[in-house]
Amino acid sequence: MALTQGIFLDKDSTLLEDVPYNVNPALMRFAPGVASGLRRLSKLGLPLIVISNQPGVALGLFEESALERVHNRLARMFESVGARLAGFYYCRHHPAGVVPHLSTLCTCRKPQAGLLLRAAEEHRIDLSSSWMIGDILNDVEAGRRADCETILINNGNETEWTAGPLRTPHHVVDDFDQASKLIFGNDALKAIPLDPGSDIANSAPPLADGNLTRVACQCQCA
Repeated sequence: MALTQGIFLDKDSTLLEDVPYNVNPALMRFAPGVASGLRRLSKLGLPLIVISNQPGVALGLFEESALERVHNRLARMFESVGARLAGFYYCRHHPAGVVPHLSTLCTCRKPQAGLLLRAAEEHRIDLSSSWMIGDILNDVEAGRRADCETILINNGNETEWTAGPLRTPHHVVDDFDQASKLIFGNDALKAIPLDPGSDIANSAPPLADGNLTRVACQCQCA
């Protein structure tokens, strides 16, 4: 079965305004340029997949079940601008956590690429022709480790700028809308046609409601 291209998105401060460790759907708001950017990207017909570190679970700040409400709200927000959220993949770990089985190094927490690799397998995505958009260099490194084209939204959230060959973005933009224009205008998106007759947004195992794919990390350290 043919592979498709995909677009991977960091959540906090990339898609949403930054509210630290927020799991209250009422506080979720699109960051500047996101509504118009998602509307533009939706026209490509490619899976839009969120890749998110959620260390609040390991740190004991909220229960993992709270992420279901976050995911549902995020999906509705996508729908409100004519886009579709194909999947929400998150890492629960943190080395300094207080939940013993989650207080560890792992292969899924960005800047590692575990979540991207899993999403690519489940959604039949060709990573080498796909994109990763984020607001810090950990997002860039995760994308590069997965062999994606990377876009850094330089909105002031990266403060350390730790250098390295995997931490140099392919592109730097000011906001999400600019990132979407860069992807939308890229001729390489025509390189891999969609597989006729398949719904790429539903290619991963669905939840009980049949519409959304929410996947927690399940690496060997979990």
